[in-house]
Amino acid sequence: MIRRKTHEVRVGNIGIGGDNPVRVQSMCTTSTMDTEGCVRQILAIAKAGGELVRLTTQGVREAENMKEIRRRVREAGCNVPLVADVHFNPRVAEVAAQYCEKVRINPGNYVDAARQFKHLEYTDEEYQAELQRIEDRLVPFLNICREHKTAVRIGVNHGSLSDRIMSRYGDTPEGIVESCMEFLRICMKHNFLDVVVSIKASNTVVMVESVRLLVKAMEAEGMTFPLHLGVTEAGEGEDGRIKSAVGIGALIVDGIGDTIRVSLSEAPENEIPVAYTLLQAARLRFTKTEYISCPGCGRTLFDLQGTIARVKAATSHLTGLKIAVMGCIVNGPGEMADADYGYVGAARGKVSLYKGKQCIEMNIPEEQAVNRLLEIINRDL
Repeated sequence: MIRRKTHEVRVGNIGIGGDNPVRVQSMCTTSTMDTEGCVRQILAIAKAGGELVRLTTQGVREAENMKEIRRRVREAGCNVPLVADVHFNPRVAEVAAQYCEKVRINPGNYVDAARQFKHLEYTDEEYQAELQRIEDRLVPFLNICREHKTAVRIGVNHGSLSDRIMSRYGDTPEGIVESCMEFLRICMKHNFLDVVVSIKASNTVVMVESVRLLVKAMEAEGMTFPLHLGVTEAGEGEDGRIKSAVGIGALIVDGIGDTIRVSLSEAPENEIPVAYTLLQAARLRFTKTEYISCPGCGRTLFDLQGTIARVKAATSHLTGLKIAVMGCIVNGPGEMADADYGYVGAARGKVSLYKGKQCIEMNIPEEQAVNRLLEIINRDL
């Protein structure tokens, strides 16, 4: 995989884009006026491995309270950057920029009126006047961010495109991209590059198509802004995980994406292990032991599920290793060639152990094989 070239955006103590790993983030579900609840969730997200935490800031009151939340989080010894999520009110974004490491704004409602599904007619001159109005309102915010070294996320949502964009481009990926590009052009004009960009949709096909189109549009205009990926309103449980894996995964394997959020209707800290598992499957970040195992068939020479459980219990602390458990010689070693170590059925009651593609011990009694595998791994570490 060749990752798309982007410039680095500093967000507090971490970098997004450039040579940095794909960052993992989540969002609090608590009211931003509930200081205790927010601090508790932020610490839980950070403990799970979250590298940024976003909080909604509906009004100036919530934006002002970010100062207290940030103070309390830092006193707890947690340096995770905090991101304010702003809609509808540029003044809120300007206040939040003084207290947070990053502020998300939505082009669909930052200056344009709330979406009312009205069809609006503009001459080219009138449309340009609307773009100038956006620039006049956006630049003071960018200047505050520049002063406080605050990064910005320009985050377009498919479900909140403005009536202005919808009237000219329709409900299309082209419209979604143009909504984003209007703001990015202003940032480029005023040499403000501390921007991360996102396009999100609950429809994974729309999300993937729109992000790919955005990448082409940015390349055509010489932009190297890093990208935030996510499937919004993905749901919960298996549904949310699969939708997120499809949408985010399709882009990640294209080399697109610099930070991700897996949006689940669950406790926010639950999103973090899913994100890391997704990145590990894409071979981008190795944060836990990975197990490669066959589904089993009539050739399987041992209790596959029980064996996998025993191998995991013995080796799950070995971060970053890939360990294969294969029921017979047909699937191993060829199908497990990507693994660091392998446990392969050799005969009924007998197991062969592999290091990479090489068999290093044959026909070990099954009851001894897991312990022997662990011994071999520990010897090599």
